[in-house]
Amino acid sequence: MAYVTGFFAADGYITVNRRGGQFWCIQIVDRDLLYKIKEALKSDHKIGVRRRNEGRSVIYSLQIGSAKMCDDLRKIGFTARKAKNLVVPQVPKEFFSHFVRGYFDGDGHVWAGLINKKRKKPTKVIFAAFTSCSKNFLMSLLSILHSMGINGGCIYKAKEGTYYRLSLSTLDALKLYHIMYNETHQIFLKRKKKVFEKFIHKCGRGVAWLTRSPVTG
Repeated sequence: MAYVTGFFAADGYITVNRRGGQFWCIQIVDRDLLYKIKEALKSDHKIGVRRRNEGRSVIYSLQIGSAKMCDDLRKIGFTARKAKNLVVPQVPKEFFSHFVRGYFDGDGHVWAGLINKKRKKPTKVIFAAFTSCSKNFLMSLLSILHSMGINGGCIYKAKEGTYYRLSLSTLDALKLYHIMYNETHQIFLKRKKKVFEKFIHKCGRGVAWLTRSPVTG
């Protein structure tokens, strides 16, 4: 459930209809991931399908009517307008890596490539980032990540001025990989995990130790 809570923090919302019915909702483009979330929740609700952009893309949705679930989410800080007021919920330490992975899959980004291309030997780098409209959320998240072995991290406001970004450079991005994917049989977005693993494979032994080192804190 920690993963689902993290993903909900990024891409979920609570809605109340005219009759007072309360619904917990997630809308994403990754069909397989939403089915895994549904399975984790042990839900028998149907997944909705909606086409957009003149039918060129599809968005999938899971909507669960549960006043108790919505109330529980409110108790840990997820209000109806949570974007700018988002807080890091009280997640037990042993499950926090799952919360981080869930949020990363919803509002995270990873990029790997070369910089200093004009040099004889361009530098291979990987960057990971979390985005949020709440700077306080990212500051709290970074503080907890520091306790888990992350050393750096930079929070800045996007040029558009509508959200903030927490960015981690190569060494810390690889430590984040270890934090998020330290167990088997877990839910994760395959395409993001593959970016990390492709970079690690290309760099070889030089960075492999980071993915094996225990995270302290």
